[in-house]
Amino acid sequence: MKVLVVDDHPLVREGVRHALASLQGDVEVLEAGNSNQALELAEQHPDLTLVMLDLGLPGMPGLAALEELRVRGCAAPVVVLSGSCERADVIAALNTGAMGFIPKLSSSDVMLQALRLVLAGGIYIPPQALGMLDGPGGVAAGTTGPKSLQQLGLSERQQQVLALIAQGKPNKVIASDLNIAEPTVKAHITEILRALQVTNRSQAMIVARRFGVR
Repeated sequence: MKVLVVDDHPLVREGVRHALASLQGDVEVLEAGNSNQALELAEQHPDLTLVMLDLGLPGMPGLAALEELRVRGCAAPVVVLSGSCERADVIAALNTGAMGFIPKLSSSDVMLQALRLVLAGGIYIPPQALGMLDGPGGVAAGTTGPKSLQQLGLSERQQQVLALIAQGKPNKVIASDLNIAEPTVKAHITEILRALQVTNRSQAMIVARRFGVR
């Protein structure tokens, strides 16, 4: 398992490195102090398992680095590790494709629990931030027009899948909860993203909560 930790504070990187030792027996931790270093390491290590990214980086901001990682084809899930828990930051991170948002005030146990969820394919949003996703605004596209999921053309089963996505659950758990095959879940998610006019499940979570799905 290979994790890239991107933060401009060496003490933060050291603390995260120490905590990651409890995540899995054999964890290789790469460190970057800015976005340019992170992008270079991501290119040098295409087998990254996970990226942990601070938003307040010097030079290129963390959100820009997240977007650039996606443009360059980095397939590893990205989790934002931030000193901020502002609504705009949480929504911007999810819109850009982050699979998790962990406040730096979180305990190491909470961080490890969040990382396990993301590595399983889920999305982690801290409980105190979930309410920030409710109400209008937030998603870059596809959020105007229909007033209900039915008007978007989602079937009852697709609405059930979306509800579980809104809870941050990974595909394997969704399949178990609904007693359907995992490939079927993936097919439903493809149709859900198309109907919602979004590009990733993080954005789908935001739209779902705007429609009152919890």
